[in-house]
Amino acid sequence: MPRKRAKSTLPAGRAPRVGILMGSDSDLPTMQEAGKILEEFGVPHELRICSAHRTPDRLTRYAGEAEARGIRVLIAGAGGAAHLAGVLAAHVTLPVIGVPMDSGPLSGLDALLSTVQMPGGVPVASVSIGRAGARNAALLAVQILALSDAHLKRKLADYRARMAAEVATKDRQIQPEIG
Repeated sequence: MPRKRAKSTLPAGRAPRVGILMGSDSDLPTMQEAGKILEEFGVPHELRICSAHRTPDRLTRYAGEAEARGIRVLIAGAGGAAHLAGVLAAHVTLPVIGVPMDSGPLSGLDALLSTVQMPGGVPVASVSIGRAGARNAALLAVQILALSDAHLKRKLADYRARMAAEVATKDRQIQPEIG
């Protein structure tokens, strides 16, 4: 069976600062939402498919090389048992953000609980289920990177100001209809 791999989103000559991993290609549409946010902020990143259960040796190798390659934050999306973020966190000292996938008979609740319930000493930051979670994971990664990057910090402030302005505009638009 041919191996599926997500396209790298790196500009030429730039090492990824964020690694986005997913357990399966079925997670790609959701995890691409994280990539879109990182692109908006100009953060170099990569998208990779690496299963905690089907390719554990590959995941261990990836984790072992991540920091040396310039990665500073890892985002891991998985459904079902959702062990990807936890296994990744066990192998690195980098921040790991877990994104539970909206899948299966429990609509992601099982993945959420697996991602959140980590043993003491092996933290995984957990965000909401699905696409909103993937977007928030990317924003959290940007916030982490912005701790040592004034340019990113300004971009975050601008992003928040744009969101506030959009809400105010929408409020003004509905006032004639409801007022």
